[in-house]
Amino acid sequence: MFFASIIGMIVALMMLSPSKMLSVPAAAFIWWFRGTPALVQLILWYNLSLIFKDITLWLPGLGTVFSIPTNTVMTPLVAAVVALSLHEAGYMAEIIRNGLKSVNRGQTEAALCLGMKPSLLLRRIVIPQAMRVIIPPTGNETINLLKTTSLVSIIAVGDLLYSAQAIYARTFETIPLLLVATFWYLVVVSIMTIGQGYLERHYSRDEAGPNPAPGGLSRLGSILMMREKWRGAQ
Repeated sequence: MFFASIIGMIVALMMLSPSKMLSVPAAAFIWWFRGTPALVQLILWYNLSLIFKDITLWLPGLGTVFSIPTNTVMTPLVAAVVALSLHEAGYMAEIIRNGLKSVNRGQTEAALCLGMKPSLLLRRIVIPQAMRVIIPPTGNETINLLKTTSLVSIIAVGDLLYSAQAIYARTFETIPLLLVATFWYLVVVSIMTIGQGYLERHYSRDEAGPNPAPGGLSRLGSILMMREKWRGAQ
C-alpha cells in the first residue's frame, strides 16, 4: 500500500496539471490499471519473461551496458508487489485527486497572495483538509488490498492462503485450515478497521465542535493571525 500511495500521489498531481503531456498519460495509467482485473495483471507481470527475455540497458556509443535475465529480477514476490502496487495505485490516484480538489481554492489563492510558500501551503492548509476526504476510502482500499493478496497464491508466493493450502495438501484437513486462514484475515482486518477509525477522528477533530468552521477556514485564519503578529513584532 505504501508504494501504491506514492505512485497514486504522483499520478494524482499529474492529473491536476494543466499540461496535457502530464494529464493524458496519467489518465491512461488510471484507465489501464483500474480497467483490468488484479489477477490478470498479476499473471502478466509473473510471465514478463515471455515478452522480454532479458532486461537490458543500452546507451548510444557504448552499446549494451547492463543485461540480466528477466526471470532473475521478476521473482514471484517481486511480481506480486509490482502488480498489486500498480493496480492499487490506479484507485489511490483518484482518491487523492478528489481529496485535493475538495479543498476550497480560495484558501490556497489567499495563502499564496500572502506570500506563503507552496510547500507550507500544502502542509498546513491543503493536506489537513484533504485527509478528511482521503482517509475513509484509503482505509477501505487498504482492507480490500489485504484480501486481494490472497491472489498471490496463484504464483506460489507464501502468503497466508498459500501456507494453508500447503499444509492441508499434506494433512487433508482442508476445512479446518481454511477456517484458520479466515480467522487471521478477520483479526488483521479488525485491527486495521480500528486504526482507520482513530485516523478519521484525528483528522475530523476541527469539525467536532458545535459550530465548526466551514472548509477549514479556522486553520487559515489562525495562520493569518500568527503572520500578522509576526509582522507586528518586526
